[in-house]
This record gives sequence, C-alpha cells and structure tokens, in this order.
Amino acid sequence: MNTPTPRSRSMGDWVIGRASGRAIRRTEDDCLALPLCLSRGDADVLVELIMTPAESELLHAALCHALDGHLPPLDAPDCRKGVQQNLYHR
Repeated sequence: MNTPTPRSRSMGDWVIGRASGRAIRRTEDDCLALPLCLSRGDADVLVELIMTPAESELLHAALCHALDGHLPPLDAPDCRKGVQQNLYHR
C-alpha cells in the first residue's frame, strides 16, 4: 500500500501529522503527550499520542538513528548540536 502524498491523496484518505502550533506536554501521570492532527477531506481532528518516558526515549533514539548522516538545521535542538558542529566544521 502506498502512503498518499499531498498531491496524490483523495478526499477520502486519512492523513496524520503534527498539530501545528501545539507543543509536546507532560501529563499528570508523567507521560508525554504528542499533539497530532488527523485529517480527512475538510475535517481535522486533534488527538494526542500518549507515551511513557521509556517509550519517548525509544522514539527519540529511533529518530536520532534515522537522522544519522543528515545535516541538522542551524536551529536544531541541543541534542543535535554535536552532530551539527561535526558536519559543519569538516
């Protein structure tokens, strides 16, 4: 199954993405809530992916691994600064 792109998806396809302007927050039970937007046609629904600290760390590690070798932007978070300095100052 192909993942629809913005140009190719039909009005009936579901799309998931970050909820614009909404920050990740900590919940009362010390989990992390990642705001997401589910869209289909003209309808948008805001939802949150709730992750334990351990699940959040695993996601963070997986994203860092996936980004390995890619030049981080100049405004990258602190955890990417070492990578940024190593790649920019070769």
